[in-house]
Amino acid sequence: MNNGIGLANHRPGVNVIKINYIVLSVNALVIYFLVKMYYDSLVTFIMFINNNPLYFDPRKIRGSLKICSKSVIFEPDTISQPIIKIPLRDCIKIGKYGENGSNRHFAKAKSGEISLIFSQVYFIKEHNIVAPYKIERGKMEYVFELDVSGKLEDVVETLLQLHRASCLDKLGDQTAMITAILQSRLARTSFDKNRFQSVSEKLHMECKAEMVTPLVTNPGHVCITDTNLYFQPLNGHPKPVVQITLQDVRRIYKRRHGLMPLGLEVFCTEDDLCSDIYLKFYEPQDRDDLYFYIATYLENHVAERTAESYTLQWQRGHLSNYQYLLHLNNLADRSCNDLSQYPVFPWVIDDYCSAELDLSNPGTFRDLSRPVGALNKERLERLLTRYQEMPEPKFMYGSHYSSPGYVLFYLVRIAPEYMLCLQNGRFDNADRMFNSIAETWKNCLDGATDFKELIPEFYGDDVSFLVNSLKLDLGKRQGGQMVDDVELPPWARSPEDFLQKSKDALESNYVSEHLHEWIDLIFGYKQKGTDAIGAHNVFHPLTYEGGVDLNSIEDPDEKVAMLTQILEFGQTPKQLFVTPHPRRITPKFKNFSQTCSHNAPLADSPVSPGEESFEDLTEESKSLAWNNITKLQLHEQYKIHKEAVTGIAVSCNGSSVFTTSQDSTLKMFSKESKMLQRSISFSNMALSSCLLLPGDATVISSSWDNNVYFYSIAFARRQDTLMGHDDAVSKICWHDNRLYSASWDSTVKVWSGIPAEMTCTRRQRFDMLAELEHDVSVDTISLNAASTLLVSGTKEGTVNIWDLTTATILHQIPCHSGTVCDTAFSPDSRHVLSTGEDGCLNVIDVQTGMLISSLTSDEPQRCFIWDGNSVLSGSQSGELLVWDLLGGKISERIQGHTGAVTCIWMNEQCSSIITGGEDRQIMFWKLQY
Repeated sequence: MNNGIGLANHRPGVNVIKINYIVLSVNALVIYFLVKMYYDSLVTFIMFINNNPLYFDPRKIRGSLKICSKSVIFEPDTISQPIIKIPLRDCIKIGKYGENGSNRHFAKAKSGEISLIFSQVYFIKEHNIVAPYKIERGKMEYVFELDVSGKLEDVVETLLQLHRASCLDKLGDQTAMITAILQSRLARTSFDKNRFQSVSEKLHMECKAEMVTPLVTNPGHVCITDTNLYFQPLNGHPKPVVQITLQDVRRIYKRRHGLMPLGLEVFCTEDDLCSDIYLKFYEPQDRDDLYFYIATYLENHVAERTAESYTLQWQRGHLSNYQYLLHLNNLADRSCNDLSQYPVFPWVIDDYCSAELDLSNPGTFRDLSRPVGALNKERLERLLTRYQEMPEPKFMYGSHYSSPGYVLFYLVRIAPEYMLCLQNGRFDNADRMFNSIAETWKNCLDGATDFKELIPEFYGDDVSFLVNSLKLDLGKRQGGQMVDDVELPPWARSPEDFLQKSKDALESNYVSEHLHEWIDLIFGYKQKGTDAIGAHNVFHPLTYEGGVDLNSIEDPDEKVAMLTQILEFGQTPKQLFVTPHPRRITPKFKNFSQTCSHNAPLADSPVSPGEESFEDLTEESKSLAWNNITKLQLHEQYKIHKEAVTGIAVSCNGSSVFTTSQDSTLKMFSKESKMLQRSISFSNMALSSCLLLPGDATVISSSWDNNVYFYSIAFARRQDTLMGHDDAVSKICWHDNRLYSASWDSTVKVWSGIPAEMTCTRRQRFDMLAELEHDVSVDTISLNAASTLLVSGTKEGTVNIWDLTTATILHQIPCHSGTVCDTAFSPDSRHVLSTGEDGCLNVIDVQTGMLISSLTSDEPQRCFIWDGNSVLSGSQSGELLVWDLLGGKISERIQGHTGAVTCIWMNEQCSSIITGGEDRQIMFWKLQY
């Protein structure tokens, strides 16, 4: 983490300091300790007290003069010398040296000298020791000699302007005048094109912006070319230009900054906590344009990803709990560069007293379904009593779970300068410091106003925030002991051991099974509204996104005061989920390839617990096949129909292939003889799908003539007809003597009395067990492995998940903009995948109905097969596409049919695939590995 600039104390005496002018452009601004700097200059410095020279030292000490929005800061290069801060509001007179009447002390005033007469000065970080500021009061005069004397007039004029701004009565007027000064200087400069890495770079965009770090914003110019992103600070601090190569960018996020949509954060790594650059723009359009340029450049749409795209990876165990929480924080506008929106992590351990930490005991853990403020029932009762008596707008908690003060409470040992800045140059009272893990947790449970959560550092690898390695004098507690290292719980042998056990707790089975409950509170549907009230999770209205519209506040003083209050109090993360968050799939064991996992059953779900157990060898062969799915090769192809192929069914031994077509025929093809053996026509209407009953004795076909036909292979004749719909039957499924039929008449019907081996001697009596009604025509259906769930896809783009045990709908998800082409459950029944005419592949969590992943292609994907992680889809153009759902990308494109791929079949071992298409062909594919 950026620890900011150092501060120090001052030894009385007179200094003469000669330093280099480190910024060529006088137009410079840096915010140090919440003040804005306009110049960073080389000076000679002479100090007077009460207008009397103390002594003259001819030694030359180099350093920087930083002229800021509300102060002047002198920072010597010699670290033993103190940093000097002069508030502009305390200045009595500013001008060229000699104009203030001080030149009588020397024979001749030099041409580049500036004189400041003031009544108060701060001395900071003497001998490079971080300690509370020392303040000296009384009339004093400091003289600074610029190495570049030609800048003197401009520097003095800027100082006088800023001094006038600091003396204005109203804070809003001060802010407005300072902003005007800054914008005037920015308007007179532009990006130096000589800083480009190559003369062949093509400029795309240039605009004004600020580079943001904690408590420090640095104005300048942003420039983006066809290969690089540049930021050039006006004052050349911390370096003349910051450059990021676009091909290194991995993630970009739009940010709220000061409650406005002005921020953009760029990461060149996938999982790091801190970004490579955080930019704040002056206009939202500039931010959006720059985001567009970077996102367009990135390959495979590696730009800003949705929360749902990470949810699937987390559920499947491809992201740790820590990584997932980092991604959610990033997506919710939390950044390490913004202390008012610092990443928030949960307390997960409730036991800080035992000698050993037992992660197998649920009692070890905090209740993640409740906010910190609701963990203590007695305290909660008092808070609720106050809440009920409170006038609108009501809130339960008078402080937030994340604020700049809380962040620096945890980080004071590695970022002491920040706390000194926020607390007017002083550390907090020693007894209120971060002294003990156990004490801090106890206060969060019992304190009247303490509801804070943790920060990512508690689950990282760097122990420095727990150790007073800087040997800071943080004060003495009431018991007489000095504040030093953080006191650890008995079960932690060292700071390293504490962090490791904290990480183990975060990744434990208990937390994995309950983390979704905490996500609901912080990022999800329990963050706002009636669900937040029911979860006792209501904070002050100003902490929520949209809680106040700053643009609607006309009074500048009120606007500045409101913004300051919000930034200091804390902000609730941006809401990412509006429905219950899916649970994580907790693996019982991991497959050797780690491409799919076998998971514990869903609690309170109709998913059968028995459907996740398979023989190891079968599972290994399936995993091996899906790992090599990109190596699919065409083996044979045959044109056996006159119109598009609509369905494929294969006998158990693989010798006979049955296909249906829009040419109204059911055909039987011998794979061994490679010849067409039978062609059957039931009517003059198209057939839409087919399936083989167990035993391979009967083929069932659905038809656009509203009927379902049963064909006996042994007797080579139609043996029965089910007339059960009022419009075309679009898809059929069968399981355990039950037939499921979907129709354009807006229904899915469940039929009984259909044995696996039907005789041709008598007609069957079909009994309708259930009718699942829809609003529009149903185009596709699919069963889960245990046939306890059914998913249907409609003409208008809705995916419906049904509980077949009760014939009730569980979820209705409008996730496509056109007809749903195909749907299927994952092998473990945790997820549903759907494809549509809109070209989207959508993954839905079965338990919650949440859309957790959505990938897009430039054409419809008409059919697919999948293993829960990877997808093989047939496209409108005839290609077969291999999708990596977890990586969010297309892994391979395989040339296939000359028209749309309309149906696809895979054997149980996942080694053989058959596709049918609009080109009237069936194609046989083999995996080569």
